[in-house]
Amino acid sequence: MESLRTLQSRVVAMPNENIDTDQIIPARFLKAIDKNGMGKNLFSDWRYDAAGNPRPDFVLNQPNAQGAQILLAGDNFACGSSREHAVWALTAFGFRAVISTSFADIFRSNALKNGLVPIIVDKETHRDLFDLVAEIPNVEIKIDVAAQTIALPGGRTAQFPIDSFAKTCLLDGVDELGYLLARENAIEQYEKANA
Repeated sequence: MESLRTLQSRVVAMPNENIDTDQIIPARFLKAIDKNGMGKNLFSDWRYDAAGNPRPDFVLNQPNAQGAQILLAGDNFACGSSREHAVWALTAFGFRAVISTSFADIFRSNALKNGLVPIIVDKETHRDLFDLVAEIPNVEIKIDVAAQTIALPGGRTAQFPIDSFAKTCLLDGVDELGYLLARENAIEQYEKANA
């Protein structure tokens, strides 16, 4: 997993509420056990028509979405089933953070374990972000994981919560196993001392 300390990027706004994981990655793509290529299936039923052609009016098919690393989503993002593939599809597309007012608990856990930052903001900040993206489509915002802040143009910042262990893993660029392996010597010494 790649370390994530700060992120400055354009924002893709998707105001739909209650987007469930089956919309993020339809069930027919869950046979895959490899993250590679998952990005092309992200929001597949919304992005492509029945013939597999991109729908030009869908936000991820628009030029401004290409290369953007922050998804601004409606309330209750990623509800539904616990499929980790939803996170894989988001990160394979290039997203490193998703901002919403709430996330399904299992999705939030899966996101943090896979290097995707689920950022919860209050309703006012959420609305202000949507207004900002509507007014300035190419606007960039900066996320500072260490400080747990979002910096908006004009100097305004907003705080967001994050579990301290998950934050450490994101900053160090390791998952839970990588965190433990980095402490292998200390674990062995403890085991020997307490055998």
